[in-house]
Amino acid sequence: MAPVTGAVGPDTEPVAGPVTEQAAPSAADPVAPAVAVRPRRRGLRTVGLIAVAAVIGLVGGTAVGYGIQAEREPTALPPLNQPGLAYPAKPLPKGQEPDPLSAAEDHQAKAQGDLRKLLLPKPASARIDGQDGWEALDTYADDFTRPAGALEFELDADIRRIATRAWRVGPYKRVEITLGQYRSSAGMGASEYVLNQQRIAISEGRSDSLGHAVKGSTNGRYFVYPVRRQAGYLDAYDARAFIQHGDIAVTIIVYDTKKIPESEIRSLAERQLGRL
Repeated sequence: MAPVTGAVGPDTEPVAGPVTEQAAPSAADPVAPAVAVRPRRRGLRTVGLIAVAAVIGLVGGTAVGYGIQAEREPTALPPLNQPGLAYPAKPLPKGQEPDPLSAAEDHQAKAQGDLRKLLLPKPASARIDGQDGWEALDTYADDFTRPAGALEFELDADIRRIATRAWRVGPYKRVEITLGQYRSSAGMGASEYVLNQQRIAISEGRSDSLGHAVKGSTNGRYFVYPVRRQAGYLDAYDARAFIQHGDIAVTIIVYDTKKIPESEIRSLAERQLGRL
């Protein structure tokens, strides 16, 4: 009699293995090899169904929670902790209002007026040399080593207007003061210009140090450079100052064939700042 191997259907697969069930062979029949039957695994499928159900339950619970929260009345925020304000809650009675700032005290009024009037006046012994008043942006940019780069920088920084005054004392000494005003109310354009010029002045390596702070300014600095000598030319000295005051950037440059005292560029910087 043939061995009993069990039915092989879609949920079973034959594999080689030990005999699990077999009838005793008869003498007439040859001994046939046994075939074991292993049921297909159903545990993984069950675990997967449980996991999916858990995820669906989590998502459903979250959705229900959001729905309940959305239907509730909004909770009012607590009042800000400001028991007393710096300004009066009601206008002051007539006649007790503070006097308005004078033009000399209102720095913003000064800056919005005629910028040319804020330029330091030339000394009585000096003569105007070239620029005195409003300066066009392209003319201003031409004085830089890279005019195209200077023009692009000023446009990006939102330059508003430029006023310049230059004078000459004797045959060689020349002083030039420029006020560049930017549209940024926070003074970002003026600050960026001044810091850039100070970095350039320091990176040139010609200054006697990292510069000196201008009294009364938050970030103004002045620089005194050593002599530059070249065969066939007079000795060349120069000193510079870069100062920010609100939305105005101040540039002061002094050239001479003689050594420029530190006190001279410092005095120019402090007096120009004082006019702002």
